[in-house]
Amino acid sequence: MSRKGKVLVAMSGGIDSTVTALMLHHEGYEVVGITMKTWDYASSGSSSKETGCCNIDSFNDARQAAVHHGFPHFILDIREEFGDFVIENFVEEYLAGRTPNPCVMCNTHIKWRALLKRANALDCDFIATGHYAEIRKHTNDRYVISKGKDDTKDQSYVLWGLDQELLSRTIMPLGKYHKTEIRQMAMDMGYPELAKKSESYEICFVPDNDYRGFLKRRVDGLEDQVAGGWFVDKDGKKLGQHKGYPFYTIGQRKGLDIALGKPIYVTAIHPDSNTVVLGDEADLEQNDMIVGKLNWIKYDGITDGMEAMTRIRYKDKGTLSNLYNDDKGIRARFYENVKSIAPGQSAVFYEGNDVIGGGIIQRGELVF
Repeated sequence: MSRKGKVLVAMSGGIDSTVTALMLHHEGYEVVGITMKTWDYASSGSSSKETGCCNIDSFNDARQAAVHHGFPHFILDIREEFGDFVIENFVEEYLAGRTPNPCVMCNTHIKWRALLKRANALDCDFIATGHYAEIRKHTNDRYVISKGKDDTKDQSYVLWGLDQELLSRTIMPLGKYHKTEIRQMAMDMGYPELAKKSESYEICFVPDNDYRGFLKRRVDGLEDQVAGGWFVDKDGKKLGQHKGYPFYTIGQRKGLDIALGKPIYVTAIHPDSNTVVLGDEADLEQNDMIVGKLNWIKYDGITDGMEAMTRIRYKDKGTLSNLYNDDKGIRARFYENVKSIAPGQSAVFYEGNDVIGGGIIQRGELVF
């Protein structure tokens, strides 16, 4: 029996999860490794080479690390549960004119639940992942996610959906380190190739980064259904025809295939009329938005006017805002205009380095 407890470690075969497992093993935890197969590349219809977390090489890398260090390793097939929720949500959101974040949905509704279910079956006290974030118990007895030490790798933004039960059982040891330190650890542990392994940033089920092609393959006849819509300006004037509203995102500039003699951007998408609004860069600026489907982490809610640093996309550094309770969720009013608020993306609220909570952007508005 381990003095630290038994922990189920999600191992993708990459450097972060492998170092996580070995670090906990060396610290005295009883480690059990598990690799989750979320997607079958052959099902995507893409000709792209398999990369990332769902290929045989990654499975083998994870298993070899476990065997070498003497702890058990399992492969868990969750393709059905993943596909039913994450991919259907991905398609439905684009068809609704929104821009989804499938990694948030997967973490919130699939991966952690699948891990906890198997952890309980294997009598594990904890689950662990290689995310660059930290978890601690706050003085109010709630479990809090905080930013990782390495600002360039911080992943707290994609973890806002985890509830208190999941957080209370989760360990994230990499949050205290920079990526360069983790690469050095991999070298010191005898994994030089792993230390040099490139990272994958694409959506796992869209390995070629062509989400438009994925939608076309996934929805029979989609191109015909949405063809013939209009680009319009903010006054509703027709500017030219487009290929279909699901194939555009807020803030998009490239690939519009329309020339107006100046830089233009997608500023709004209206699926009911199959229209895509184009405008100047200034038209992307807004200072007010509604956020729904909320999950509170540091506190069980907010008081009206609470100040928070709000991030509206993964690489966003955040903008100061005041938060107000609204009958549709939370209204965030920014101290200064922000660009490209995209319905469907996540909004995450911070107090210092701590995640207060987060939700899904419903709409953005310009307030005068």
